[in-house]
Amino acid sequence: MDATDPAAAVRSADPGASSEVASDARAGPRGLTAEQVRVHRDRDGPNVIPAARSEPAALQLLRQMTHFFALTLWVAAGMALVGGMPQLAVAIAVVVVLNGVFAFVQEYRAERAGARLAELLPPRARVLRDGAVVEVGADELVVEDVVLLDAGDRVSADLELDRAVGVAVDESMLTGESVTSRPEVGEVLRAGTFVVEGVGRGRVVATGGRTRLAEIAALTRSARRPTSPLARQLNRLVTIVAVLAVTTGCLAFGAALLLGVSATIGFLFAVGVTVALVPEGLLPTVTLSLARAAQLMAGRHALVRRLESVETLGSATFVCTDKTGTLTRNEMNVVSVWTPRGPIDVAGEGYGPEALCTGSLEALEASRVLARSAVECVQGRAVPAAAARDEGPGPEGAERWVARGDPMEAAVHALAMRVGVGDAATVVVDRAYPFEPGLRRSAAVSDGWLHVIGAPDSLLRDCRDVGDAAAEVERLSVQGLRVLGVARRRLSGSDGAERRDPAGHQAALEHGLDLLGLVALEDPPRAGVADAVATCRRAGIRLMMITGDHPGTAAAVAREVGLMRPGGTALTADRLPDDPVALAELLDVDGTVVARATPEDKLRIADALQSRGHVVAMTGDGVNDGPALRKADIGVAMGASGTEVAREAADVVLLDDRFETIVAAIELGRATWSNVRRFLTYHLTDNVAELTPFVLWSLTAGHLPLALSVLQVLALDIGTDLLPALALGAEPASRRVMTEPMRSGPLVDPGLMRRALLVLGPTEAAVEMAAFVTVLTLGGWAFGQSPPAPLLALASGAAFAAVVLGQLGNAFACRSATRPVGRHSLRGNRLLLLAVGVELVFLLVILGWPAVAGLLGGASPPASGWVVAALAVPAVVVVDRLHKGVRAAGRSRRASPGTG
Repeated sequence: MDATDPAAAVRSADPGASSEVASDARAGPRGLTAEQVRVHRDRDGPNVIPAARSEPAALQLLRQMTHFFALTLWVAAGMALVGGMPQLAVAIAVVVVLNGVFAFVQEYRAERAGARLAELLPPRARVLRDGAVVEVGADELVVEDVVLLDAGDRVSADLELDRAVGVAVDESMLTGESVTSRPEVGEVLRAGTFVVEGVGRGRVVATGGRTRLAEIAALTRSARRPTSPLARQLNRLVTIVAVLAVTTGCLAFGAALLLGVSATIGFLFAVGVTVALVPEGLLPTVTLSLARAAQLMAGRHALVRRLESVETLGSATFVCTDKTGTLTRNEMNVVSVWTPRGPIDVAGEGYGPEALCTGSLEALEASRVLARSAVECVQGRAVPAAAARDEGPGPEGAERWVARGDPMEAAVHALAMRVGVGDAATVVVDRAYPFEPGLRRSAAVSDGWLHVIGAPDSLLRDCRDVGDAAAEVERLSVQGLRVLGVARRRLSGSDGAERRDPAGHQAALEHGLDLLGLVALEDPPRAGVADAVATCRRAGIRLMMITGDHPGTAAAVAREVGLMRPGGTALTADRLPDDPVALAELLDVDGTVVARATPEDKLRIADALQSRGHVVAMTGDGVNDGPALRKADIGVAMGASGTEVAREAADVVLLDDRFETIVAAIELGRATWSNVRRFLTYHLTDNVAELTPFVLWSLTAGHLPLALSVLQVLALDIGTDLLPALALGAEPASRRVMTEPMRSGPLVDPGLMRRALLVLGPTEAAVEMAAFVTVLTLGGWAFGQSPPAPLLALASGAAFAAVVLGQLGNAFACRSATRPVGRHSLRGNRLLLLAVGVELVFLLVILGWPAVAGLLGGASPPASGWVVAALAVPAVVVVDRLHKGVRAAGRSRRASPGTG
């Protein structure tokens, strides 16, 4: 079927419709009738893109409570209930529910914030119905509607042009191509594009889910979002901890049977041990740490839609970025003018009339003649923002100027104002010749002169004397500038026939031209992009530009911002290898530029890089970017200028569209990764102290009483330890976080395990058991005896205090993996000071309040118990300093050359 045939589109919409019905449904000269509109709407439905099936809020909440880690805790709660410990079961259930609700609220708020951003399709459209021009909602358009288009209109449905006068269309949201297209009669305009110039009329050939926009949206939704690195790492950790807890519980059950304890009592004891070793506090710590990082990112204009995305962004090893609107401002600007009398440099920003123009007096005068001629050939204009969009003045009262129509043409108009001939915009043009794709130029006739502007390679061959212009074109092009030629000639009497011809023989007129000069334009990079690119390089992050733009333009921008390496060239997507392995090998190079890329190409690129083990961050703003944004490990959409499709597919939305915001978000993500390692070290150290009493009780066949009860262990997990762990999750980013590559490997690596399980944990456990045995011994207990309940409660309180105080020292030790306590300012993390203060108060409440102490199985210890317990703080700090010193010495030896 011909996609541009309206009748075919109607027939395909309803295969069962008769040819007569299809024929009757065709719009006549007066447009559709009300009855025809009703028939189409009943058959095709409203003109809306089928929305993604949003997950009901109840299911979203349920998902937060049924992921792998949460299921582990639910099993632990169930075991506690079976084991006759309802208090413990309720406490664990409360932890899971509160954590799930918190995570749900965070992500639901981000989702609603994204949904409030502007919709892609326009709210209204002008159509011809029953012989009258009426304005209808975009969702009311139907196939065969006759739509009237004007500059500034967003195209509301796929429609075939049947009339076009100087129509220029911005298709960048669909294609990534920054240069506007000039469609001819018979071509199809796609929904989601917008008219930047001219007037036209078109007949709707596809609406709603049958448009190209809907096809790309469907492709976006079909792309499967990969599991985040953090989720994979935490699942691995929880699996290890769960196996350890179950194994310990089984050993405890065996030990109980060997000690002559009944099978029922032994089983309940084993259940208690197993539940006690499950890190109930880890889940809320991770969630709250990610939520805080998400809030910090929001303060830096990065909206996080999924909490896990915080850490994923920090793990990114490859950033694939778009060009237009991401690296550049999508704001054309004339920076240089060459005339036969000499060049001038133009130093100005945006589309404002103020600029510094430097050059000889002769060159400046020649540039005025050039600008006067050029501005008569274009329709785009630079206008104050307040006039264009009813906006107020810019920062500090300065008036901001924007482009109305084609950005390139607006830049030409801005040049005219900057050199002092802005009034040329009011000159009455006798005849305008819109941009002709074949000639690649446009022209105008005014006051007996023919003015022409266009591509130099097309224009120069019709000029009589070009001098050094060809060499100048080459010089400017090498700099990555877009070059236009401007020429004119006085019309003579022999041109009269062509001038009177309504069709306008443009090619016949444009000969024997006098070259006025060349105009060099740039789409300037966003401020800070070059520094952001350099920061990514120092951080070991590879970069790639993927754009639908011309390879020459893409390469020039990439070189200017430092993305492309010296000697690099831009690849075109149509020449990429089909073999996935060859594609991955070709693209896995820092500084790669891929031009003329389609949505399908971007998906292939994301797949290829992921196959090489990369964590891929994909940025974009257009509809064409949606599928790749979802497929990538982390999708980053532009919020200010991007489309709703891109924002819906992304994990992170940049509210200011600044590339350096990505780098700031990566820095926060890396800090979050480090902070997760910090509080994991903290939690695992606590697990050693919690496990030690059960191990020693089993190894001594019960001759050494159990130092901690199961409820005391739970109080440690979700009581005293939680706030310091959360404070460690808020540790500010290290200065080195973006000066070296992100360390690869698992979240919990052998180094972390050794530090927690063989250094800090045993130190804390040793003081814990020392305090326990000291109180027992001073109370008259001998090894192998069963101590009285009051004495055991006092000793258990001393052990509990030692663990809490040990964790106090451990919290400060875990602030850094390399620097010992005292080498970093205590004011650097005020939350930790507050958390430690609350932890001490909590300790006094647990041991000093008889009702609470009795419930948990402990009591406030005597002075001797407090003294030994207090030794846990210096013990952990000193051992940590020694361990870090040994590691630093080892690193120095490995870094030094061998002595032979």
